Amino acid sequence: MKYEAEKLESYTGHRDCVYNVTGHSDKNKFISASGDGLLVEWDTRNSDLGKPLAQMKNSIYAVHFEKSQNRVWAAQNFEGLHLIDLANKKEIANLALNKAAVFDIKTYKNLVFVAGGDGVITVIDSELMAFKRHIKSSAKSVRSLSINPVERELAAGFSDNTIRIFDLQTLELKKQINAHRNSVFAVKYSADYQRLLSGSRDAHLKIWNINDNYKLEEQMVAHMFTINHIAVNPPGTLIATCSMDKSIKLWDAHTYKLLKVIDQARHAGHGTSVNRLHWLSDEKFVSASDDRSLSLWKVTQYEP
Repeated sequence: MKYEAEKLESYTGHRDCVYNVTGHSDKNKFISASGDGLLVEWDTRNSDLGKPLAQMKNSIYAVHFEKSQNRVWAAQNFEGLHLIDLANKKEIANLALNKAAVFDIKTYKNLVFVAGGDGVITVIDSELMAFKRHIKSSAKSVRSLSINPVERELAAGFSDNTIRIFDLQTLELKKQINAHRNSVFAVKYSADYQRLLSGSRDAHLKIWNINDNYKLEEQMVAHMFTINHIAVNPPGTLIATCSMDKSIKLWDAHTYKLLKVIDQARHAGHGTSVNRLHWLSDEKFVSASDDRSLSLWKVTQYEP
């Protein structure tokens, strides 16, 4: 089987690099975060204009849609965490953080995990909106987080080239993996939670077997430059990676074979670094870029 990728739409309006994109309670919508401090809601059925959800004075690298509560967590760099209720589009809480950049946010039950540029994973009780723990295991930035609810583990990628695995119940460090030759910008558990995928400034994509004590199973030079993000489609059949080399690549989630390269020359892709990806459905995903735009893509499978 072969795969084709089609660009369905572009979304413009941000005045600075678009660093992140996350989900929404409406499957036709998504939310972007940018260097201009804007959090914007977009509708794939009407691409003309995004609706601002919040305006912050500093850039936003990290945003996370918490599906179970229909709310969005966004971190304003060097300031703090903001919680926005999607039903009424109002900020309902905020919390000051350390004066550092925030690179990722993930939630598990009533816990919020915040990845800081100061090397701290801040754990917050979302019901009390209070700090539960500050996990400091490196002097270098925490760049990416991923939750494994089956094994009850949190994977964190660090700029000291390691991946650290934490217990979601005790919050204790379980394992440290000397994973890459450079900063680990992306970690993502597979759809069946049997593998951990990692991407780095060394441009390598690596696959770690969780059932074999996170033993390295596969690795490949996936891009020319830094891998910024890894996203797996809902059925767990496709892996998408994006890079500072301006490209998006699609991989078979079982064989790790490269299926498709999406770039500017062949697909009118992004002209600068692609920072983040978000799957809207089994076959559609959104990409966010330094070129201040977002793009909607459709992937189709066909017989050659």
